[in-house]
Amino acid sequence: MKYTVITGASSGIGYETALAFAARGKNLILVARRLDKLEELKSAIHNNHPDLDIIIRTSDLSIADHAHTLYNHLKEYDIETWINNAGLGEGSFVAEQNLEKVEDMLRVNIESLTILSALYVRDYADVEGTQLINVSSALGYIIAIGSVAYSASKYYVSAFTEGLAKELELKGAKMKAKVLAPAITETEFAKKSIDAEDFDYKANMRKYHTAKEMAGFMVELYDSNEVVGIVDQNYNFNVRGPIYPVLSEF
Repeated sequence: MKYTVITGASSGIGYETALAFAARGKNLILVARRLDKLEELKSAIHNNHPDLDIIIRTSDLSIADHAHTLYNHLKEYDIETWINNAGLGEGSFVAEQNLEKVEDMLRVNIESLTILSALYVRDYADVEGTQLINVSSALGYIIAIGSVAYSASKYYVSAFTEGLAKELELKGAKMKAKVLAPAITETEFAKKSIDAEDFDYKANMRKYHTAKEMAGFMVELYDSNEVVGIVDQNYNFNVRGPIYPVLSEF
């Protein structure tokens, strides 16, 4: 029995991606901090797909040790796809940032993502059909003034994942590494990044995608042979080859 792991599965893109992969008949391991939300998602999936095996695990990925613990606790499962979707944001100018919040963001967006990616690649790089998908952002390819630290963290995710994809290719590995780069998406992310009680996308954003639309793009990237799935400035989704130049001699 094979499984797809999705971190940050309690809401937004992770939640909708879980529903989309369940519709494909995938057994799931759903990871987030909020147990009640994971249990709700598990019930929602089982209402439509009662034969699927749905495992839920709570983990706070702002603590690096929790990333190691999470992975070690999942070693008993055969994991065909790992989706690092968990992420935090911080929407303020650098001089005005809440540094405690930024530190948590860097640990989730960079440190835990790197740990989980590396551990998964070590165990599954030569397993046919495996995929690692890391969720970056369109702001991982263009700097966003007012969210510079967040943008820089997603530059890391994009560069790390594109570089990993090239390493796997050069070594003839069977695993594929891919990066999903959403633009503005209607989730809890915006209100959390600016510490607001609510955020009205229709009133504040000229264009955006729903989390369900982005989950559809995730599936499109999963089905493709390309490395990058990115939303452009016109809010069109494009699946394409790597964007960053690579120095591949070693």
